[in-house]
Amino acid sequence: MLRGLDIRDMLIIDRLELNFSAGLNVLTGETGAGKSILLDSLGFVLGWRGRAELVRQGADQGEVTAWFELSPDHGAFDVLREAGWDVEDELILRRVNTRDGRKTAWINDRRASGEVLRAVSETLVELHGQHDDRGLLNARGHRALLDEFAGLEAALSDVAAHWRDVRAANRALGAARAELAAVKDEEEFLRHAVGELDALAPEPGEEAALDTRRRLMQGAEKIRDDIARAHTAMGRDGAEAQLDAAMRWLDDAASGAEGGLDEPVAALSRAMSELADAQAGVDRVLDSLAFNPSELEDTEERLFAIRALARKHDVLPDDLAAFADELRIKLQALDGGAHKISDLEVALAAAQKTYDRAADELTAQRQLAAANLDAAMSAELAPLKMERAVFTTDVTPCDAGPTGKDEVAFRVATNPGAPSGPLNKIASGGELSRFLLALKVCLTRSTTGLTMIFDEIDRGVGGATADAVGRRLAEVASAGQVLVVTHSPQVAALGAHHWRVEKRVTAGADGDITTSTVVPLNADDRVDELARMLSGDKITDEARGAARALLGG
Repeated sequence: MLRGLDIRDMLIIDRLELNFSAGLNVLTGETGAGKSILLDSLGFVLGWRGRAELVRQGADQGEVTAWFELSPDHGAFDVLREAGWDVEDELILRRVNTRDGRKTAWINDRRASGEVLRAVSETLVELHGQHDDRGLLNARGHRALLDEFAGLEAALSDVAAHWRDVRAANRALGAARAELAAVKDEEEFLRHAVGELDALAPEPGEEAALDTRRRLMQGAEKIRDDIARAHTAMGRDGAEAQLDAAMRWLDDAASGAEGGLDEPVAALSRAMSELADAQAGVDRVLDSLAFNPSELEDTEERLFAIRALARKHDVLPDDLAAFADELRIKLQALDGGAHKISDLEVALAAAQKTYDRAADELTAQRQLAAANLDAAMSAELAPLKMERAVFTTDVTPCDAGPTGKDEVAFRVATNPGAPSGPLNKIASGGELSRFLLALKVCLTRSTTGLTMIFDEIDRGVGGATADAVGRRLAEVASAGQVLVVTHSPQVAALGAHHWRVEKRVTAGADGDITTSTVVPLNADDRVDELARMLSGDKITDEARGAARALLGG
């Protein structure tokens, strides 16, 4: 709960320190005394949007500090942990506004962004008045309020997860269809290209081998005759025959040479062996140079076909085989695309079915919650002297989304049989205040650790109705903390703690200075304040007696 508020140099407040307690805290004062300024200052430190110019005239900057007493499991600590804060036992918010409009905030003496400050403040304080800031008058927020009332967080999370599954399945199906459509556009080209590549069947390295073979065949005619003559010179009609004859002659003469021919015979033998190797090599070359005249034409034709196909597809000749594989994969995707799309359609239908089931269950829960809220509102309106009013929560179909398939709208009829309509269109000022109070009570039953502020929620009502409003506020405050700014003596009399907002004018060097302050009231002061609220400027004994009666004294 809010324990204290320190305000310095804000609007017409020069220095003000307030300490609040649990229960119903009442602030009263004459019109223009500065009650709205107090709320503006609190809203400023909480990061709410408000007045643009808040710094007191003559001051360089304004500053507001608020401190809270919270349970260890309070939602504010969850927000801080998520934002990277080290959680402490206490929570102190401080915000400064300079004369030139710059605003700086701290949470427990650490600089905080406006986003973090507002996220924390949403768990701390809720301001409620005829211009409700949480969307009670805005139908776009009614679904979230009903879900919060019913505690449907888990069901909502489930529906949102299934909705994401549906979206993902839709995207996958759309991508597959687009891919198939793109491949279909290329189908004629793919089938022709794959057929062409398959017919040629080029292999890596083949282009270089063909080029080498082509060059060899082109030069073969020029060198083959010389090689053939050399082959003849080395053969049986040439050097081989001469060497054989020389070897025979030396063998016949060797016995009479007393070993003198041994070395020449050995050398001649080696020469004959080398000659045989040379002949074998020349034979091989001649065999390689022996080709069918049409082979050169065939080789050139294939070489040129490979090069032409490589240029056509803008790839290297050695990459044609891999390129053909890529095209085959696309064709396989084309041929298998229909099956893939069929599988994705089945997956989408399953995801949609699961989502529909969860969304329908959520709808059923919302309809049950709507009936419960309507019953709770009926019970709340009776003590507020609106027992004949009818509050209804309409749950109607809408386009599916992450929050389900329902629209929710709060509608009222001020009298049985009268047409129902939106809160702010049907109810008068006083009726609207009571509707909003009852709705607030119903929607915050499960809220813990939240300080509720009601800004003139009793406007437009008086007498027994104002008393009923006050008693309802006191009952709500019994389980937490409520701050009420009120002009109603019946409401003020029911406060557990009472402050009066006063405006003071003092003489200064440059003229009169107007300031606003807040004074805690004791028992006697409360009698006088309630008497003023009852009778106006002139407080009579009768008014004091009526004030004591309101206070139960």
